Amino acid sequence: KANIDYLNSFGSTKVNNMNKKPKVLVLRTAGTNCDAETGFAFKTAGAQVDLVHINRLLNKEISLQDYHILALPGGFSYGDDIESGKIFANELRLKLAEDIGRFISDGKLIIGICNGFQVLAKAGILPGPLTAQEENDRDRAVKTTLMTNDSGKFEDRWVHLRVVGESPWLEGCKKTIYLPVAHAEGKFVTQDKKVLERLCSNGQVAFRYCTADGTRPRYPQNPNGSIDDIAGITDKTGRILGIMPHPERHFLFTQHPFWTRLPKNSKFGDGAKIFENGMTYMKKYL
Repeated sequence: KANIDYLNSFGSTKVNNMNKKPKVLVLRTAGTNCDAETGFAFKTAGAQVDLVHINRLLNKEISLQDYHILALPGGFSYGDDIESGKIFANELRLKLAEDIGRFISDGKLIIGICNGFQVLAKAGILPGPLTAQEENDRDRAVKTTLMTNDSGKFEDRWVHLRVVGESPWLEGCKKTIYLPVAHAEGKFVTQDKKVLERLCSNGQVAFRYCTADGTRPRYPQNPNGSIDDIAGITDKTGRILGIMPHPERHFLFTQHPFWTRLPKNSKFGDGAKIFENGMTYMKKYL
């Protein structure tokens, strides 16, 4: 009952339009399990939040265009059958492509966390068109993906990340942040070397795994073997972000594994700035 009351506390953004807060759609499906935490982070950052099952979009019960931010949270959508995020990605690509295309062209924000990042990559939403020629290419082949960790096992640990990208999501972030990972298929790879070079030259690499002092990592600092230590990317505009570690799990200072040993400079953790940035960016357009 407590969980039901907690979820119901989000309410509906349609009833409360007077506060002029950015509206966030946290999209879930069978197997999603980080929607409540993601919703909490956005709500605490100042958003109006709806936790919505994808069937409500597919059945036209709600419209994606009523929202400013689309968030795809972590979990194991559809039990990660076939591969992580693939079925959810196909639903977006085959059934909601027009709505998502319009959402993106309207200048709104999208974030995919862990399984959500896998979904964005396998739907071809990330990295998006890398060249001018691809802007008009109807065949949006997937150019990046997330695959089985080099360790061959589920990695559940905390990691350091260097913030290297330029994006509305990353404004004012510390150079190095500390977030947890929890995945079995988090190894970021590109279709070929050219795709990696374009991601780097376009400034689309958002985060890289690193050591505590910001240097090049080895396992387990890079927990999955991602190419070029990449932990997150954006599209060319910076408005669509995919990140493998979980910023919503270090939203509060007390979520840090050693919080009792650290000086309390703020009640918020390293992940909070990402959600705050989403609010700051979209408030300009309310």
